[in-house]
Amino acid sequence: MDKLRWGILGTGSIAHKFAKGLVDLPEAELVAVGSRSQSSAEAFGNEFGVTHRHASYEDLARDADVEAIYVATPHPLHYPNTRLCLEAGKHVLCEKPFTINAGELAELIGLARERRRFLMEAMWPRFLPAMVQIRQLLADGVIGTVQMLQADFGFRTQRNPEGRLFNPALGGGALLDVGVYPVSLASMIFGQPDRIASLAQMGPTGVDEQDAVILGYAGGQLATLGAAIQTNTAQEARILGTSGAIHIHAPWWQPRSYTLKRDGRPDEVVEVAFSGNGYNYEAAEVGRCIRGGLTESPTMPLDESLAIMQTLDAIRSQWGLRYPME
Repeated sequence: MDKLRWGILGTGSIAHKFAKGLVDLPEAELVAVGSRSQSSAEAFGNEFGVTHRHASYEDLARDADVEAIYVATPHPLHYPNTRLCLEAGKHVLCEKPFTINAGELAELIGLARERRRFLMEAMWPRFLPAMVQIRQLLADGVIGTVQMLQADFGFRTQRNPEGRLFNPALGGGALLDVGVYPVSLASMIFGQPDRIASLAQMGPTGVDEQDAVILGYAGGQLATLGAAIQTNTAQEARILGTSGAIHIHAPWWQPRSYTLKRDGRPDEVVEVAFSGNGYNYEAAEVGRCIRGGLTESPTMPLDESLAIMQTLDAIRSQWGLRYPME
């Protein structure tokens, strides 16, 4: 089968990680990069052997050799950059969070469906081998009915008011940067919540620096989640069922092992093979779907991504956190 020809929009750290992931994917080829400057595009192109080096995102979107584009820009640019690519007829994998809010995402979903272009949120942990195994264990009822999820993702970094983590104009804050991971995990297990309770510690720049969230579901299930950019957390996840549990070892969002606990049996530590840097798995899903004629992934469907954004919006509304672009 022909290789899927990729372009990368943006040249920051996440763009580098995705490019390295494509190196480990035989069915993919990185043919183009788009930047806001020729020098940055040239440097990125030299590092990864990219043939087409564009000094604008518009030129990348118009590149006839590109089939799919990975949008790797900061949060507030996801909407306009993804729209640009879809309108140019490209398939798109957009870095998380998909957009700043659910309204923006609803527009992109409508456009992708109208143009019949593939669109997916780059929630890369969902495609990793360990997470695929865990989903199957849950589907098979190995730990009974799941009752509770406990998960966090927090780290401590130097406070930089102009940096993307702390600047409201860049969609800063713990929730959109890393809180989206446990919220997405909860969505994968339980679906969309019908009750939300949350608290946040707002920092001096006006964004959430740490937050705690409880999501409730119609069947009585609960997800207790945490996120932080000024506090180191365990970065573990525990899925608790009526007859067992699954403990995903740190970092749970890049799992290589987990402990399976079943009532009446010894605990079983499961080690899972992991190739590349992890980003290759989501790229493989994009290629599989596009070559199979699909316009969205059944593993990370657009309606679920929209529900996740709605949950993030509802959490922020409890804190009164609105971004300047909203």
